[in-house]
Amino acid sequence: MSKKRKKKEHHEEHVDESWLVPYSDLLTLLLALFIVLYAMSSVDSKKFAALADAFNKEFQSGTGIFDYPSPAPSKIEEQADIDDMNEKSKSKDTATMTNEELEKIKEQQDQEELGKIQDKVNSYINDKHLNKQLDTSLTDEGLLVSIRDNVLFASGSADIRNSDKKVVTEISKLLVMDPPRSIIISGHTDNVPINNSEYDSNWELSVTRAINFMKLLLKNDKLNPSSFSAKGFGEFKPVASNKTAEGRTKNRRVEILIQPRAAEN
Repeated sequence: MSKKRKKKEHHEEHVDESWLVPYSDLLTLLLALFIVLYAMSSVDSKKFAALADAFNKEFQSGTGIFDYPSPAPSKIEEQADIDDMNEKSKSKDTATMTNEELEKIKEQQDQEELGKIQDKVNSYINDKHLNKQLDTSLTDEGLLVSIRDNVLFASGSADIRNSDKKVVTEISKLLVMDPPRSIIISGHTDNVPINNSEYDSNWELSVTRAINFMKLLLKNDKLNPSSFSAKGFGEFKPVASNKTAEGRTKNRRVEILIQPRAAEN
């Protein structure tokens, strides 16, 4: 009786649980595989490499699952290269747009400055009641101040009348700017042929008037002579028809062109 019980008790052994170890390893590997698959869906090759390195270190016993080459990383790297090229292209476009925007801002600021100068000249014109003799306009070429020739010169003459020199002196004060701008003085006439022994043509008369006007302006020592130039156009740039007396009066003029800073480069 005792022997049978002992024999029976000898066969009642615990269930072998050693299979749990490889099973848990398998689950761990499956988890790692799903993480890798998820990582592979990303186009960031650097993150992929970091994950590969981390799992290889984790599973150093035996051959790691990342020890074998896979086509996926090469695709990821290829896509990453394409993305890098796109980013560089976008950066370049952004830089170009930024430069264009900066240029536009500079142009706007320049126009605002010219507008303030125009306001000063217009105030002077209104104060001196010279609206019929002086005129201003803001154009793409700059701020244009037009002075009728009868304000400064006698008919057929390039010498500024003594009584009008004060007007030129006042205008010179309005042209003092910091920093200085390029200023072009130009003379214009109508198409009536000149009839005196001093000048051979309207062209010569217009040039001499522009130079004499510029010389008088530059007596103001606050103006920089290197910023000034003079031109004569004669009858060839009319602003009105020469067929009427009124049109010819408008065409006989001296112009001051204050240029934008962009035109100075």
